[in-house]
Amino acid sequence: MLVTGGSGFVGGRLIERLRSDGWTVRALARSGAARARVAACGAEPVDGDLDDEAALERAVRGCDAVVHGAALFTLWGRPADFEQANVQGTRRLLAAARRAGTVRRFVQIGAAAVVMGDMAAMLRVNEALPRQQRPWAPYSASKARSEALVLDASEPGRFETVVLRPPMIWGRGMPMLDHLVATVGRGQFRWVGDGSQAMSTAHVDNVCHAAVLALTHGPGGQAYFVSDGRDGTLREVLSAFLATRGVAPPRASAPWPLAWALAAAMEWVWRRLDRPGEPPLTRQMLRLIGRPFTLDIAKAERELGYRPVVSWEQGLAAMRRP
Repeated sequence: MLVTGGSGFVGGRLIERLRSDGWTVRALARSGAARARVAACGAEPVDGDLDDEAALERAVRGCDAVVHGAALFTLWGRPADFEQANVQGTRRLLAAARRAGTVRRFVQIGAAAVVMGDMAAMLRVNEALPRQQRPWAPYSASKARSEALVLDASEPGRFETVVLRPPMIWGRGMPMLDHLVATVGRGQFRWVGDGSQAMSTAHVDNVCHAAVLALTHGPGGQAYFVSDGRDGTLREVLSAFLATRGVAPPRASAPWPLAWALAAAMEWVWRRLDRPGEPPLTRQMLRLIGRPFTLDIAKAERELGYRPVVSWEQGLAAMRRP
């Protein structure tokens, strides 16, 4: 079994889950720190990354399955960087897995955002919706192109591919929370509208559980939304995360039209002046959290046998533990 992205938040937990289920796991490692991280989780490190075709050949040799979790996930950046990491990297990994001749199942950790288009509310969405690509959303657009590559590569009985589409992934150790706490501390956070927009979430252990199921369940060539099986509001979700750090939720808010205009202006300034780092607000960020977006996971329940293994209350309790 090969795992990509094994040194990350989801990948590390996935390696631990796979090892506990009896899998022998290899993981790509692009640095000394990544090598140490995947080894500590129980995987055999393979030096290299998705740009290194020789490393990919070594990594997949003799493997019967691949879980592809590596991706460039940021809400700002050059489209070419997303294309190289998320699309071309996936293309190279698929080719290496096909050439190995032993890989029978290829599971990608995708993103629910691939169906997000314009700024309409989207409630109880299912897999019948088409993928969308917007120029101001390079992350989700690149994940949509990557998903298409994976699903198109599926061959029944020979090389079957599955894509999981989680929404916001959370849990103890989630990197996003550090950024959120810092943003609130600097007084830069604003609720979009009143924060009452509905949203789905996916605990990291629920995503890992879905990935394990996808290795042996369901037909190939399919995408599946997975979530915690319960929905909240943006204010409820982010306030609960902040509370695990003892941080009070902010009060300031901005109406949607103003937030959208500010995000577009900030992006223009950052691009025009080539400023370092990310703008405080981007249109990609607003699309992810600024409008209602909830998922229907009936297909995953029916075809994968998926049920959440960690509840909202259990996940928050674990985040509060020292």
